[in-house]
Amino acid sequence: MKRIILMVLYNLPFVPFWWWRLCRIARHPERYSRKERWDFLQRLTRRANRGGRVKIEVHGAENIPPEENFIFYPNHQGLFDVLALIESCPRFFAVVNKKEVRRVPLLDQVFRLMGAISIDREDIRQSLQVINQVAEAVKAGTNFLIFAEGTRSRKGNVTQEFKGGSFKSAYKAKCPVVPVALMNAYIPFDRNTIEPVTVRVVYLPPIPYEEYKNMKTVELAAEVRSRIESTIASFC
Repeated sequence: MKRIILMVLYNLPFVPFWWWRLCRIARHPERYSRKERWDFLQRLTRRANRGGRVKIEVHGAENIPPEENFIFYPNHQGLFDVLALIESCPRFFAVVNKKEVRRVPLLDQVFRLMGAISIDREDIRQSLQVINQVAEAVKAGTNFLIFAEGTRSRKGNVTQEFKGGSFKSAYKAKCPVVPVALMNAYIPFDRNTIEPVTVRVVYLPPIPYEEYKNMKTVELAAEVRSRIESTIASFC
């Protein structure tokens, strides 16, 4: 909370216009191109992060597929994760988020702008619908971000089990799976501090469909987690 306040105070002269602009785009995102939405969201995120004393250090951006559509699978450290990925990623992507997040002002508008899909983890039928929705969206040209752990780890740079079901959309879309290692992303919003922090985002080489198509979803989940853990260990 302290860091969010710092972000607002640092950018106070711009906040009214940005809020108006964000709400305007979020109400009718279809009226704006993806480039317009992404450019605005990245400008907003960079200014907020600078004001909040958060530096994003990016590695492996060349591993992001330049044309082919994909699904990101990062470890889930905290509420700041998506902002770190927005600033560091040159390509537009949408998010699968928990329905509860839509009750949070600002995050709701950001996710609407991105065309996010909300999932109700208590509703199995709705969860299956989301799997199909994401797969169809990827086939149609939208990249996605899915947190395979399902919830924040709350253990710093330690990952939790990656759930196999989170990868079903990738199988249906037959798209590359891009593991992403996040480090220190739990600090900005999940720790009560405003000390300067560097958040690392490492994009790992994509796993093409041809490589994982004969694997079980739990095997792919374990492989993605293993690659992310190895990357975190190499930096830490």
